[in-house]
Amino acid sequence: MSVVRDVIRAYRAPRAVFLRRLGDTVREDRALAVLMVACMLVFVAQAPRLQRISIETGQELNPLLGGAMFAWLFIMPLAAYGIAAISHLIAKVVGGQGTWFAARFALFWALLVASPLWLLWGLVTGFIGPGVEESIVGAIALAAFLIHWIVNLVSAEAGVGAVA
Repeated sequence: MSVVRDVIRAYRAPRAVFLRRLGDTVREDRALAVLMVACMLVFVAQAPRLQRISIETGQELNPLLGGAMFAWLFIMPLAAYGIAAISHLIAKVVGGQGTWFAARFALFWALLVASPLWLLWGLVTGFIGPGVEESIVGAIALAAFLIHWIVNLVSAEAGVGAVA
């Protein structure tokens, strides 16, 4: 099944999609690709917001985009690896039996699954601006990410479908 279909399906059956995507073997290349695509989509979601800031303040758009690109495509992937490691260590303390890879993939897949909502948030922020709408869409996007991450991490740390 394609990634786009799996992202859509993950809103109906997050655990099943995650475990199928996790697979039986460690595929660090696939995990990194999922993370980079998710970070790229969140970066793209920043463009309307940054354009609005550029128009309202008179700042140049290119430095704003450059900063967001650096943050989302260089810093965030490194931070995601650290956050995944910390979440795995916390899960180990409370009895988790998953692998480092499964914990990483749980976070990366959750970020990719929530990325369409972050794209919507970017459009709302760019076109409507600050307000209730932006807050509601942002809260929904954040909730989707956190719910998927928790479901994925619990599945990964349960040892079900664990990989070496």
